[in-house]
Amino acid sequence: MRRALVWLRRDLRLADNPALHAAIGAGYAPILAYIHAPEEDAPWQPGAATKWWLHHSLAALTGGIEKLGGRLLLRAGHSAAALDALIADTGATAVYWNRLYEPATRERDTVIKANLKSRGIDAQSFAGHLLSEPFSIKTGAGEPYRVFTPYWRNLSQRIDSSAPLPAPRELPGIAAHSLALDALALLPSIRWDSGFSERFTPGETGANEALEFFCESALESYANGRDLPDRHGTSRLSPHLHFGEISPRAIVHRLLAHAAPAAKLVAEPYLRELGWRDFGHHLLFHFPHLHDQPMQPAFQAFPWAEVDAGKLRAWQRGQTGIPIIDAGMRELWQTGWMHNRVRMIVASFLTKNLRYHWLHGARWFWDTLLDADLANNTQGWQWTAGCGADAAPYFRVFNPVAQGERFDPLGVYVKRFVPELKQLSPKVIHQPWSVGGVSGYPKALVDLKLTRESALAAFAQMRASLLEPNATAQTRPSD
Repeated sequence: MRRALVWLRRDLRLADNPALHAAIGAGYAPILAYIHAPEEDAPWQPGAATKWWLHHSLAALTGGIEKLGGRLLLRAGHSAAALDALIADTGATAVYWNRLYEPATRERDTVIKANLKSRGIDAQSFAGHLLSEPFSIKTGAGEPYRVFTPYWRNLSQRIDSSAPLPAPRELPGIAAHSLALDALALLPSIRWDSGFSERFTPGETGANEALEFFCESALESYANGRDLPDRHGTSRLSPHLHFGEISPRAIVHRLLAHAAPAAKLVAEPYLRELGWRDFGHHLLFHFPHLHDQPMQPAFQAFPWAEVDAGKLRAWQRGQTGIPIIDAGMRELWQTGWMHNRVRMIVASFLTKNLRYHWLHGARWFWDTLLDADLANNTQGWQWTAGCGADAAPYFRVFNPVAQGERFDPLGVYVKRFVPELKQLSPKVIHQPWSVGGVSGYPKALVDLKLTRESALAAFAQMRASLLEPNATAQTRPSD
């Protein structure tokens, strides 16, 4: 029987896997393979947290494949060479995969596909990572979107709500070399990851369980509940989506089925968040410099502050003396995840109160987030810093005290991750300096009012420099 390699990347699932389904439909015996090639993602190789997830996701996928009689082949090294070796070892005459859209990945895949086809190999790629591919949605003028609302208006009319593709009922075995999962060295040598598994279960089964829990417990209240970090009001599907353990189409189908008959009304707030995820990929596809350059050219002239290593580390470790900031950063360190509302608050503090370049935050999130995704990490940081798409007003500075009082009014979230403050009343927990501070908890790293004023002055300076006839744009500190 003819064999096809199904080259898995961030589509670590058997259900609704277009490449796998197409290979079987074309009459091939599918041989599933994963190639570990982190150097090909440089300079954004997977961070420590995402490597932990990848290990456990591959373990779960291996078990699922073996239950169907098949075997997941693991290889490491350059993708093109590894594919050639797999073709030789398995006798495959085709290679099928699902598309990814990061700049380095697109360039690599284009070369690989052309090379395979030139040698008579049936090489095909498919869409399965997003609601809609980045190049498929354009403005009326044929240009990429730069603002989310009209983009979503367009995308929302195209969403495929059909039933997801079924998983195969059986898979063929294959007697070919495969690395042991531990050989990929994905797990940390010092086990700082114990809190991850308490909150998440990597793998396709874990993804579907998380979706079911969200539908039953939080979907109907999502529009308001998503902003409250003290409760399980969000889906927490982001790492599952990043690794492709569940497809956006499967999520859409399940949400609309659960929410019927008022499907669109109930599901729309969450569907819009899936659209925001797509928008990040749309932007990075059309503006491939975004992972290290601002979307708004004016921000080349922004006067970022010189980094104080001690202050940066205090932010990273949740020792700023600002309770909602510290709770968020400790949640990230302990669990590999952070509530989205809190992500905006901590990012505003770094880029506006400390006035540090957004890349310092993006890099820290990249290494510590289980759901670290280049398009969405970049989009989120640029949006909060004010230099990205749709970042209006760019001069907005989140007040962490007001944000804490509004979205964590009883201090439940803060007390969960900052136990030093557990004796404080809700009235003062978001500003412990108002009662003279708390023993064992640091004083506020900065004066929020003064640093807000400094940030606004920096924005004014940026605007003024752009009006000068011979103004020279400043580059970011890392240039």
